[in-house]
Amino acid sequence: MTDALKRLSDEGVAIWLDDLSRKRITSGNLAELIDQQHVVGVTTNPSIFQKAISEGDGYDSQLDDLAARRLTVEEALRMITTADVRDAADILRPVFDATDHQDGRVSIEVDPRLAHETKATVAEAKQLAWLVDRPNTLIKIPATKAGLPAITQVIGRGISVNVTLIFSLDRYRAVMDAYLSGLEKAKAAGLDLSEIHSVASFFVSRVDTEVDKRLEKIGTDEAKTLKGKAAVANARLAYQAYEEVFSSTRWEALEKAGANKQRPLWASTGVKDPAYPDTLYVTELVAPNTVNTMPEATLEATADHGQISGDTVRGTYEQARADLDALEAVGVSYDDIVQVLEDEGVAKFEASWNELLESTKAELERLAPSSEA
Repeated sequence: MTDALKRLSDEGVAIWLDDLSRKRITSGNLAELIDQQHVVGVTTNPSIFQKAISEGDGYDSQLDDLAARRLTVEEALRMITTADVRDAADILRPVFDATDHQDGRVSIEVDPRLAHETKATVAEAKQLAWLVDRPNTLIKIPATKAGLPAITQVIGRGISVNVTLIFSLDRYRAVMDAYLSGLEKAKAAGLDLSEIHSVASFFVSRVDTEVDKRLEKIGTDEAKTLKGKAAVANARLAYQAYEEVFSSTRWEALEKAGANKQRPLWASTGVKDPAYPDTLYVTELVAPNTVNTMPEATLEATADHGQISGDTVRGTYEQARADLDALEAVGVSYDDIVQVLEDEGVAKFEASWNELLESTKAELERLAPSSEA
């Protein structure tokens, strides 16, 4: 079952699970995936936590305790989510130690309502790192315009970061610049650069979803032949940008000081359109020193029938650029696509967070001690 996943790992792709719940932790499922399916990391986001807490009863005991202490909803929610991340980090600690601290990591996101506030994002990142208190944690910061200086400041303090919600090539270059600036600040402060890690989460499937919808609306044969090409092309060109930045003289100076490359992470790799192969965003994005964070269904599909045939990214840049140019030629604006996706991404995570706050509030009120108690 795991041959394809092993081949993927051997090609330099770190397999992370894009999901976390208390049941997954306590049942031994996460440990099993690490042991049998080559999983070496976990990512979370507000939508994942919303689903886990609303569907599971594994949180009842902690919610009861939090209600008894009369914590605010925001405080209670952070206690719940950081507990899961802490436990997952402990399960992944052997992987962290075995991979020289590169993998074995668990990501937790800053409050998505702060996506357009730099100072608040930095404060939240510091608080989360303190609350989880595990060296193998990554704090997720969105790649909004306000997020970029926050990334620099947080990296500059020696806190490892997963930069999320990257859709455009220009923004990705700005993310890498923010990371290098943060490393330079950390170096100037005398911090150990070898202990600072980062991944840049470049979103994949949502690009095809938005582009294909517009191509279908255009409706010409020429437009329809371009369906299903944009997401992979966009990600491949992101890897080209990664290769350029991390072979620059600016990077070489930091590398000599012990810095780690910021790995590209392929996010949103579950295929949305059933017309496409369910392993599309895994098999077509195989490249060294990358991370692919998969929903469990994609992980299982790859293990079952994924065809891993070596590097499928390097050497494709000319065709990838031609595919994106062809979209512009039929009337699909790249700049508009990526801005819409960023706006929607922030809004979706904020909506999930608000929904999570509401359901947590309802549980706390239900369990709250009566005044007579």
